[in-house]
Amino acid sequence: MKRKLKNNELNRISVSEFKEANKTPLIIILDNIRSLNNIGSVFRTADSFLIQKIYLCGITATPPHRDINKTALGSTDSVTWEYVESTLDLVNKLKEENVTILSIEQAEQSISLDNFLPTENETYAVIFGNEVKGVSQEVVSVSDVVIEIPQFGTKHSLNISVSAGLVVWDLFVKMKK
Repeated sequence: MKRKLKNNELNRISVSEFKEANKTPLIIILDNIRSLNNIGSVFRTADSFLIQKIYLCGITATPPHRDINKTALGSTDSVTWEYVESTLDLVNKLKEENVTILSIEQAEQSISLDNFLPTENETYAVIFGNEVKGVSQEVVSVSDVVIEIPQFGTKHSLNISVSAGLVVWDLFVKMKK
């Protein structure tokens, strides 16, 4: 019989251990995200995969907030984050620091997520856009790569928290190989 593990059997690290741990060379940028629950969910994903940092841009709300905390479950304390008003200014700054910019969007000349291979010893910033408008065109235009999540049904969009989970997991696995 298979037995579910209890929380105290999961060997979770503490917040201080998380802060000291070697991070995955991924930065998440949230470009004008409206949903507080989506923001909190992205924090949980970032915590799960030891993401370096989250940038909250534009209208994206910041912790502490009851609705972010509801889905973040404490990960706003472990994951380093910063608010920056302009996503475009942030992207330009990160490019100067040799961070490769990846917009997650449906666009001309996009690369399917399954075909994107990260380069060893490179840091990537992954941008997720507004629930309705996506990543702004000005940010897509200056991105190094546009990655599209392949979809095969009648709908051609995914919830931002689902997109973040898929992309971060995919890149995490590829970077660990």
